[in-house]
Amino acid sequence: MKFFHALSCATFMTLCAGNISAHAKSKPIPVRVVVVTTFEIGKDTGDTPGEFQNWVEKLPLSREIPAPGTDHDVMRYNPELHVLGIASGEGPEHMASAITALALDPRFDLRHAYFVLAGIGGIDPNFGPVSAAVWAPRVINGGLAHLIDPREIPKSWPDGFTPVQGSTPDEKPRPPLHSGMGDVAYTLDPQLVQWAYGLTKNVALPDSPELRAARARYVGFPAAQKPASVMLGDTISGETFWVGALMNKWAERWVSYWTDGQGTMATTAEEDIAFCQALALQGKAGRVDPKRALILRTASNYDMPPNGESAAELLAAEAHEQGFSGFIPAVNAAYTVGSVVVRNIATNWDRYEKTMPGAQ
Repeated sequence: MKFFHALSCATFMTLCAGNISAHAKSKPIPVRVVVVTTFEIGKDTGDTPGEFQNWVEKLPLSREIPAPGTDHDVMRYNPELHVLGIASGEGPEHMASAITALALDPRFDLRHAYFVLAGIGGIDPNFGPVSAAVWAPRVINGGLAHLIDPREIPKSWPDGFTPVQGSTPDEKPRPPLHSGMGDVAYTLDPQLVQWAYGLTKNVALPDSPELRAARARYVGFPAAQKPASVMLGDTISGETFWVGALMNKWAERWVSYWTDGQGTMATTAEEDIAFCQALALQGKAGRVDPKRALILRTASNYDMPPNGESAAELLAAEAHEQGFSGFIPAVNAAYTVGSVVVRNIATNWDRYEKTMPGAQ
């Protein structure tokens, strides 16, 4: 039975490869926008939604396309709007693999496609409230660093993090953003980001007693107590799921340091740096245009507890999904806000195929 199973899997993969090869010989599937999400909880339709389901059901993305060798196994496509949707899998490795696989897939022509990453994340209560929707002008790598255990750092240091290319937290001159040591920060096309924000800044996001209760806990954080809205703010991207006031202070410092004081730390996420890295590398080969990328993070939770609660208590609550008071609102907001941009690009393709929005 084990031999039969292995043979069946090999046969299946051969057939999938054959199907892809057959598609490659025909005209490539046109793609105007790629909607990038990171996870789905169960099925793509009909149950509790993750990041992907709203797009499948509401845009809709009605056509299934096999995606062998990827985390989610299938992609979804809207043949009228020419919008492709993927669920990359969580974490930077899954994201980099998914974007690279897609860029290399001969079934698609992505040279003029726009990429919109629409996912949930944490939010700095010094920046905004849970369930806010935040377009990112910049992505900062929170995982590439030297780290000294907090019990051993010099007393004069704010935290134990230093640039890989340096030995002090505020190494001067600041090391380059892109080097053999890795990519630390990306700036998304400013005109495109501003266009997306301008198009969506007045989109109303729903409120609820649960969200008001979550905001009310953050006494002393005026930004965290405001009703959710569409905002602009930078995202810090790293694989470690960190929480707490001290880590939040580090994240704020890290964003400020790598942006020469120009950035504002807003949201936390895992996959965004890999999204940018993969597009940048595939852009060198002419398969995609990395300038045509947008990142929207909607806040499912705060990244630190309110005054009077510990980081461990917040982590325990989030581990049992009690702290994600904004989970469903954030999932919904990612579609509500993101779809405005996706539809606008797709339905105005005569304008945006060759000239990017905001550049006109």
